[in-house]
Amino acid sequence: MAEMKELLKKLADAHGVSGYEEGIRGIVEAELREYVDEIKTDRLGNLIATKHGKKPSVMIAAHLDEIGLMVKHVEDEGFIRFSTIGGWFAQTLLNQRVILHTVGGDVSGVIGSKPPHAMKKEEKEKVIKSEDMFIDVGARSKEEVEQMGIPLGTPVTIDRHFVELRNERVTCKAFDNRSGVAMMIEALKMANTEFEVYAVGTVQEEVGLKGARTTAYELNPDVAIATDVAIAGGHPGIEKKDTTIEIGKGPVITVSDAAGRGIITPPSVLKWLKETASRHNIEYQLSVAEGGTTDATAILLTKSGIPSGVISVPTRYIHTPVELLSLKDLDRCAELIAKAVERVGNYF
Repeated sequence: MAEMKELLKKLADAHGVSGYEEGIRGIVEAELREYVDEIKTDRLGNLIATKHGKKPSVMIAAHLDEIGLMVKHVEDEGFIRFSTIGGWFAQTLLNQRVILHTVGGDVSGVIGSKPPHAMKKEEKEKVIKSEDMFIDVGARSKEEVEQMGIPLGTPVTIDRHFVELRNERVTCKAFDNRSGVAMMIEALKMANTEFEVYAVGTVQEEVGLKGARTTAYELNPDVAIATDVAIAGGHPGIEKKDTTIEIGKGPVITVSDAAGRGIITPPSVLKWLKETASRHNIEYQLSVAEGGTTDATAILLTKSGIPSGVISVPTRYIHTPVELLSLKDLDRCAELIAKAVERVGNYF
């Protein structure tokens, strides 16, 4: 578990908004190199690490990108307006520290707001939209922002760091989906398999499942697993009718997501994952979700169809700067993927 903690910390503390995943890709390549036979980066930026073997072939997809922001306008006074990249609940952005990733290096800033002392009662009760927010980098003018090397299109991420909590729980930004990347890496290290495995770090999942679509088309595996996070309840605001998934109760196997508009996992894949978990005494949870989907949806619909499933780690506060999960769950996710890869020949 200590090894997984250090890997997750390294991945989550790093930065890589959709379309700018190169830093994360470098970390993943360094971690996987000695465990695979071939590594390449395709034209879209996806990392494809191949461990050669016999059929059936398995693709493990973990998206590299995190949600973030992008500079879209600089006001004359030096305040920076931004566009969101990926699915944010705008209120979680207020008063956050951010990092603007420029060609010349990182620049720190804050998302400012009016102090409560200066607010009228109706202002305090008003929901603030992201388009009404701004980033303050300390500049006094638009020209100074330009001199700092911050052009339009500069990617921006949240400035948060990995922290340990009680009961083997940890929190940071970007566990969606650096936790999935971590479980993919650890699974490949653990798996003792004779079958062909493609470990793929996909790009731009948060903005349309783009990397999964192109890599699945190129590789055309016999079966695929996408790794991701699953919404965990067990805290105020989420009822059992919303989700039965809880932290500390093991990996999540998706039955369906997005009310069936995303993936409805093929019975053959469900059988493979569930029986593997039971055979190796891995406690697991099943998910039938109304919203959200994963790379598995794009892979499933590639060419004539690729049987696909999802293994996720239960996570609280997804798509905020303070996502929270259990390292024990994450370890078990990696173990389930490794064992599934070892037994894939019995099912496909």
